[in-house]
Amino acid sequence: MPRQTNKIPVITMTIPGVSVSEAYRSLRTNAQYSLAGKDTAIIAVTSSIRNEGKSTTAFNLATAYAQEGRKTLLIDADLRNPVLHSVFGIANRTGLTQVLAEGTPVEACTISSGIERLTLLTSGPTPFNPSELLASSRMEKLLEESRRNYDAVIIDSPSLLEVTDAQLIASKCDGIVFVIRAGKVKKSAAVKSKELLTHVKANVLGFVLNEA
Repeated sequence: MPRQTNKIPVITMTIPGVSVSEAYRSLRTNAQYSLAGKDTAIIAVTSSIRNEGKSTTAFNLATAYAQEGRKTLLIDADLRNPVLHSVFGIANRTGLTQVLAEGTPVEACTISSGIERLTLLTSGPTPFNPSELLASSRMEKLLEESRRNYDAVIIDSPSLLEVTDAQLIASKCDGIVFVIRAGKVKKSAAVKSKELLTHVKANVLGFVLNEA
């Protein structure tokens, strides 16, 4: 079990019997149903703005996949505001940045999460050109390799209304889970976010409503 150092709750591990844990398992099942026929699902989790719970959703969704017996890779692709490394209480000196900017092999940058069948690829140091890296051929190669080596790939994506990074990621994934925090985001912002996903022809698998 990872040593938590922030407020992201690993609900699916710590209290697997509660209704919230069951909701994450239902989210996993619905995603699998929507992506039926794909041996490996690559799913990005995003939101309109920060602090809506997308990282919490990404982590718990990945854990739910791993608990089902699927070899799962959790990627922190929020290169500007990463948080997943803090869930594990580790430094963020190596990760996705090295894979994309330097061509470092993925296996040299991943770490064990401490959860069976769940592997983590942290963001790595903040680069000066996040959008260019996420749009690069190395990102496409990373996803292709991950599809061959894992049963599920969950990506913690940046928020949609802050930078173009989330759209770049969405265009490369099989599906998107869109997180909305009740009372925090205006309807107009959520609608605009949906329009941005539609613009890149993203496959929105569903919406997660937090704190309703």
